[in-house]
Amino acid sequence: MLKHKDHFHGSDLEKIEEIYGIKKEDIVSFSANVNPLGVSALLKRELASHIDAISSYPDREYTKLRSVIATYCGTERDNILVGNGATELITLFIKTVSPKKAVILGPTYSEYERELSLAGGTSVYFPLSESEDFELNESRLISSLDESVNMLILCNPNNPTSTAVTREKIKHILDACKTNNIFVMIDETYIEFCENYDEISCVPLTASYNNLCLLRGTSKFFAAPGLRLGYAICGNSDLMRNIAAIKDPWTINSLAEVAGQLMFSDNEYIEATKKLIFSERARVVSALRKIDGIKVYEPSANFVLSRITKTGVDADILFDKAIRSNMMIRNCSSFPYLGNSYFRICFMNPEDNDRLLAIIRSTIEG
Repeated sequence: MLKHKDHFHGSDLEKIEEIYGIKKEDIVSFSANVNPLGVSALLKRELASHIDAISSYPDREYTKLRSVIATYCGTERDNILVGNGATELITLFIKTVSPKKAVILGPTYSEYERELSLAGGTSVYFPLSESEDFELNESRLISSLDESVNMLILCNPNNPTSTAVTREKIKHILDACKTNNIFVMIDETYIEFCENYDEISCVPLTASYNNLCLLRGTSKFFAAPGLRLGYAICGNSDLMRNIAAIKDPWTINSLAEVAGQLMFSDNEYIEATKKLIFSERARVVSALRKIDGIKVYEPSANFVLSRITKTGVDADILFDKAIRSNMMIRNCSSFPYLGNSYFRICFMNPEDNDRLLAIIRSTIEG
């Protein structure tokens, strides 16, 4: 496994509190990639009235929850599997497919590599090239695949690059993988933040490709990382049955079951989130590109990757400047192939975005 330098993750607010002496409640986290609107008003209002749900076991099949998710995604209920966050589902699919060798598109989220190692498999990174602005070269990827590979893993849009691959390109990749008997796992955690969702979402492909599963969650778009509610979309009924056979029962608690049914049908919140992110993404990226000494990569998700090009300034310096103003960014040098000149920020509310932009501008331009 690649050894990554440790840096603060978006969930490491307790460590920040201890080291910097800043109360975690006072930190605006531009690192966690969580919807700045917070939990929806509907969920806050209604969930308390369902507290009695904890007095009984959830439905073992989560039938109603899966039906709501299926409607939300535009698929069939039988194609939905719920889990304790996307993390549990990553584990289950890797354990069931049991690949001896997997290819991971990187730089990306480290949990894929970790789970493959725990399952006894090996992983090889297919590097997204900085010279191509971290956009996927599908022909180069396809030519690198052969029968020695059992699984391909990609995050779409990708974390931390915020680049996305269109469904049409994914189809070409799936066809090549089918020829080589390669199973494809696509993490669509950030898909709902995409303005061109209909061109990127691979849900329609799950009806015709049995070597494909999609993973999603509620942590980022619905601002509910503590709820630990994730779901998979897969049209391979045999695989879904095999996973259900080894999956622990009731990994989704009763309140999370109720919360899911509420949040996926909260259209007002969903539209408000998209309006905010679409607007702030365009505004913040435009402002970043006006700062001399930064290269900004085109984002598709609710965060943007940038590289500091000015001599004498790095992501450690920028992190320190920001956190001392109670704002936390992500130093990306812990990701494979990225050095200490890369940082990632997510889009928060306009006032906080303006404060962070001022810090970045003053730090870089001096």
